[in-house]
Amino acid sequence: MSFLKKKASKDKNLLKMIPALKPSLTLESNPDNPELLQLVIPRTSLLEKFSVRFLKQPPYLRIRLDRLGSFVLARCNGKHQVEQIQQQVAERFGEEAEPVLPRLLKFLEMVEANGWINWK
Repeated sequence: MSFLKKKASKDKNLLKMIPALKPSLTLESNPDNPELLQLVIPRTSLLEKFSVRFLKQPPYLRIRLDRLGSFVLARCNGKHQVEQIQQQVAERFGEEAEPVLPRLLKFLEMVEANGWINWK
């Protein structure tokens, strides 16, 4: 069970939770399309460091995000509650993002499972 589900079942108020991107991760503009972002993840495990050094792999992984993912992760800065992010997604994307809350929660669950966010 993910922390998101544990936290929600314990506190009973998932919409008031605040996601924050981990400090070691950064968001960069996509050179091809400034509206889209890339999540930059440093390769820090022992195996990854080995592959960077000896196999000449890049020291960072770059995850290209779509418009919705870019919009949501840009708001995962420790300042916005899930409820606020939901409202902003609905205003910005309208019907394209429907159903907003289930999609947002699933996205946040996946982001959390990858270890990219913390909760405040």
